Parts: sequence; structure tokens; C-alpha cells
Amino acid sequence: MFRSKRTSETGPDVVLIGAGIMSATLGTLLKELQPELTIEIYERLDMAAAESSDAWNNAGTGHSAFCELNYTPQKQDGSVEIKKAVNIAEQFEVSRQFWAYLVENNIISNPQAFIQSIPHMSFVWGEENVDYLKKRYKALQQCHLFKKMEYSEDKEQLQAWMPLVMEGRDPNQKVAATHMEMGTDVNFGALSRALFNHLEQQDGVTIYFNHDVRDMKRADDGGWQIKVKNRETREKKTIKTDFVFIGAGGGSLPLLEKSDIPEGKGFGGFPVSGQWLRCTNPDIIAQHQAKVYGKASVGAPPMSVPHLDTRMIDGERALLFGPYAGFSTKFLKNGSFLDLPKSISLDNIHPMVSAGLDNIPLTKYLIAQVRQKPEDRLEALREYYPEARMEDWKLEIAGQRVQVIKKDPEHGGILEFGTEVVSAADGSIAALLGASPGASTAVSIMLNLLKRCFKDYVETEAWQLKLKKMIPSYGQSLLNNPQLCEELRTWTTEVLELKAMQAVGQD
Repeated sequence: MFRSKRTSETGPDVVLIGAGIMSATLGTLLKELQPELTIEIYERLDMAAAESSDAWNNAGTGHSAFCELNYTPQKQDGSVEIKKAVNIAEQFEVSRQFWAYLVENNIISNPQAFIQSIPHMSFVWGEENVDYLKKRYKALQQCHLFKKMEYSEDKEQLQAWMPLVMEGRDPNQKVAATHMEMGTDVNFGALSRALFNHLEQQDGVTIYFNHDVRDMKRADDGGWQIKVKNRETREKKTIKTDFVFIGAGGGSLPLLEKSDIPEGKGFGGFPVSGQWLRCTNPDIIAQHQAKVYGKASVGAPPMSVPHLDTRMIDGERALLFGPYAGFSTKFLKNGSFLDLPKSISLDNIHPMVSAGLDNIPLTKYLIAQVRQKPEDRLEALREYYPEARMEDWKLEIAGQRVQVIKKDPEHGGILEFGTEVVSAADGSIAALLGASPGASTAVSIMLNLLKRCFKDYVETEAWQLKLKKMIPSYGQSLLNNPQLCEELRTWTTEVLELKAMQAVGQD
């Protein structure tokens, strides 16, 4: 259990590994809750948020389940399961509250740099898919979090919502879409860097770039000894701390294995790479104002749900399509091809083999994606933008994601498409594994981590009051309180300037 202040002079209270959105969120929460904490952050690259949190490596969708069809699977009886979508939508509202608090308290000065208003849409074609989308819409309408969603099969309405998607389309094709005006585009790289800039100005916080965490082991007093190497000078050092958070994206699994905690046994990872088509024609970019998500191909991982996506990156409007999935044995975009083989151990080989055998369609899908030619990618794009021309698009490499493989008593091992927090029984170390919807729900994930690893502190009156100040709905269910949800949505929209941003985006 974390002890707040070290009795030893050899290290900080907290060590955060990885300078992405997860560490940025946790570090900010801890420093707000306990200002005297000393925190050291170690990042192997030369800047913050250069891997999974970077705008070009991340979908950028404020994942609120408004448009992502993989969060609302159709059950065998034909009905649509919305439980996961509702949970994600509520968690994203928590993120918005925390970000609004940061803006109101001048921790972040310019919300326009990281969040924009952009409609979220789901688009399908074909009788069966239209029937599914209609059922999904009706199911979501039972929850007030989705009350403002619109549904249409009318081609004139669809043309108004997404002209690029409708122009040149077969007039006899049956199509449908849902439209959620209050969607967002989030630049998690910009948000992470803003949080780290603030943290670096606080007493007791130090960020070390170009530093690689090589090993970790239990200290005699129950804390942790972390071995770090400076990648520029080759100098090595050992840090002692009471609490470690491993938020290194795809690099978290190897570090969790090095910790040797019982709770981390049996976990494996399956890396999936990605590519985007990026539009280079400003006239085309200006014609699209939405995030339009479709249905994933059979066997495709969730990160490969196709979408025609308006983005705001570094103050410039962009249009992306993809991602196209691929396979690489790297766990990080800047990682090593030995990452996957090195992660295999006696503890996880059985779950990994079992999960592989149970996911043959995924393997076939990834092989097909790797073998794609430019003509194949253009054909996929034309399903969403029928008049697309290859000369208007450029291929970009996206980030790496490592899907979690974990032990399962029935199957031996299962592939998890989500996020997983693994922590030691004493709360002295925690690691975040997995991918989507990770970044969008980072605040909720880190709040749950605090309850696990800082339980005694979370229960104090001081922390409770501060948590409720940072997140006004803390301890309450937005799902069960429509009025509170609406009030907080109005507040966060105004503070984050989302109404104004939408107007700018339409200029």
C-alpha cells in the first residue's frame, strides 16, 4: 500500500512509466489530490505522447459510443446489446468533466488545442445492416445518454449530413445512418503534452525523456527498485519508490512481466498495426464535417472499424480514412521486432496459443490486410466515398496496439478487445494493458486505479471533497440521473467551448 511519504531519501513517492495520456491523467489527479507528492516520469522517447497518444497514431474520436458499432453487438435473438455502449458513454462524460475542471482552473489554458465539436455518425448499407442499425437506434433511445441521436434512411437527409459519402452512390442501394450532433474530436497528444507541461512546473515533479526502464524488482521494505538507462549517455541508475504505474502502451506487458507480481502471470499480448489514408486535397477535406463509422469486416479487431474521419490536428483540419489493419511483432511503433517473441513465457504460452486457435478469422483478416495493394485500399475507401481518387490520398503509418490475452478456465486463453488494469494485491504497482476505448475513458480508468492502489486516501474526507470538485458527478450515476447529466453536459460544453468550435469548423 502506498505510504504517502518515503522514509528513504533515495527516490520519489511515485514513478510513472510512459509519457502518454494515462500517465498524464494519473499524475495530474495525484498532484491535485496530494500536492506534496513527489513524482518522477520516465519516457523512452524524446517527447511526450509520441506513441499511442499521438494524434496520427490514435483514432482521435472522443469515444462516447455514439457511432462505434462494435460497442453494440447484435445478439443471437436479433436484439442489440447496449450495455457496453452505455458504460462507455457515461465514462466519457466523466472525462469531459475533468477536462472542464482543468480549463476552469487554468491547468489547461486553451481547450481548442485538444477538443473540437464534430458530429458522430454510424453509416450502413444493405437490408440486414439497415435493420441492425434501426434496432440499435431504438435500443439506445431507451437511455437518456443517447436521446439526441437522430436516425434516417432518407437520402436527402443523409446527403445533408455527409455529402461525400452519398455523392455517386447507387440510388437503389438501401442505406441508413444515425447522427449525434454532440460528438467530439480529441487530440490526446496535445492534451497529454498540456498536462505534462503543467506537471513539470509543479514542485516535486520531474520528467525524464530518452530514459528506458530496463528492470524492476521488489525492495525489502515492500516498495520498488526501478533500473533505468539514459539512452543518450548510456548511464544507468536505480530509483526506489513506493508506487509504480506502468502506462507504456504496448510496452506495458514486458514491464509487467519483469515485475513478477502474481497478478500479472498468464497475460499475453497480440500486436496489431494500422495505416491511414490521409486526404491531400483541401477541397475534399472542406466538404466533410463528421466522423462516419461503419461495420467492421468479419474477424477484424475493434481498432479496424472503418471510418471517414474529420480531424483537427495542430490547428489544421484533416480527413482520414481507415484504419487498415496489419500485423507486426513490434509492441510499439518505435519498438523492436523481438517484442512479441520476448514476451512469450511459460506463464502465458498456453493462453496465447489457445487464443490464437480461437481467433483464426482474425489471423486470416490480418494476413489479407497485410497483402493489400493500393487498389484494394481504394476499393475500401470507395465504399464510404464512392467518388474517391487515389491521387487525392496518401498512405500514413498509424500506431501499434497490443490486444490483451488472458487466462480463461474454459478456453485456456481469450483475446480481450479493451483495456485491463492489473495491480498487485498491496496496491504498490499497477499496469494498464490493452487499447480502445482507452484514452477517451482515461479519467474513469485512473479513478478506479486510485480506488485500488490508494484506497485509504480515497476514503478520506479531503480526497472525497477534492474528487467531487474535479468531477462533479463523482459518486453518482449519470445513468440514473438524467437531470444531472444534462446540467453537466451543458457546463462542459460551455467550458470546453464546444459550441464555438463547431462554428469554426464549419467556416
